[in-house]
Amino acid sequence: MAPEDLKKLVTRKMPFGKYEGRLIADLPGSYLNWFAREGFPPGEIGQLLQLMHEIDHNGLEPLLDPLR
Repeated sequence: MAPEDLKKLVTRKMPFGKYEGRLIADLPGSYLNWFAREGFPPGEIGQLLQLMHEIDHNGLEPLLDPLR
């Protein structure tokens, strides 16, 4: 993880799927858990989803508040 990845979570929108257009930081935990079970997509979007899953799973969402 690079520090700029945290900023991307609060600025990058989900490019596809049920929550297309929603900020990655605002995706529901159940959706992130689904990706964790089924597999994250390749590339940067997959890395960001995986990072957000870790943040959500460990209850660290307040870390993103100053970046919003």
